[in-house]
Amino acid sequence: MLYYLNGAFVGLLILSNILAVKLVSIGNWVVLPAAVMIYIFTYPITDTITEVYGKEAAKKTVAAGLITQVLAVFFIYAAIKLPPAPFYEKQAEFQTIFSAGFRVTIASLVSFFISQNLDVALFYKLKKRHGQKKLWIRNNVSTMASQLVDTTIFITIAFYGTMPGAALAGLILTQYSFKFVAAIFDTPLVYLLVNLCRQEFQRNSSVHKLS
Repeated sequence: MLYYLNGAFVGLLILSNILAVKLVSIGNWVVLPAAVMIYIFTYPITDTITEVYGKEAAKKTVAAGLITQVLAVFFIYAAIKLPPAPFYEKQAEFQTIFSAGFRVTIASLVSFFISQNLDVALFYKLKKRHGQKKLWIRNNVSTMASQLVDTTIFITIAFYGTMPGAALAGLILTQYSFKFVAAIFDTPLVYLLVNLCRQEFQRNSSVHKLS
């Protein structure tokens, strides 16, 4: 199950980077990159890994995600710069969709690495205090805190100096509000994933004992 979680984690990260160019509107007051709706599902995955497989396994997952994103940026850049075939007429569209500004790319990588490791650390600290009880507390506290850090770092690095401070703060507030609510609703997903992983772990333990 750990391999599937790692694969889903990396896949969601790459997908969120691709979808980052699309802006979506929720109601009349929240505008978000489409990537946010994908990226929020990475936190339940690292929480599940920390809960079942431990802190070190979760940190390796985060490290793998960072390495994969760096490689993706490199290969996407290379694909953009490769000369298009003479009959290929979509080079401009391809570049628009797959390219991101340098500041945005750096902001994404820095905010990801800091916030995901913070999520793992907070979750593990609460787990040591509660044991297997109160999963919902450590899931929500760690995710809400790390999402706030992620949003603040990303928007500050990506947009500081390009807009008034009030607009910057408003952008952070609206995006974090969405993530805060999403963190509450992803709790059942964490319980489901944790139960599936524990069931598999118990089955594997039984097989090893019989052999």
